[in-house]
Amino acid sequence: MNDDDREFVEHWCMEVGTRAVSGSPLLGLAGLCLGHTARRFGRLSDEALALAASLAARAEVDPSDVDGRAQDGYDDVRSFLHLW
Repeated sequence: MNDDDREFVEHWCMEVGTRAVSGSPLLGLAGLCLGHTARRFGRLSDEALALAASLAARAEVDPSDVDGRAQDGYDDVRSFLHLW
């Protein structure tokens, strides 16, 4: 997260968030990382935005699938990208 290249940071958040298996704590972490990326850089790709929303929705439906950090991350995405 300390990198200045948004695309690089976003790429790795996406990799983790799309490859981790259901129930992995990495899914919640990926959602949280996308929130931090939105805060730090002020934007996300459409794909990253969709993943953040999807992970948060999964966390709401079944916290054993994706932990609540994904919801926290999506709240950050909506806040910092002014999507409320």
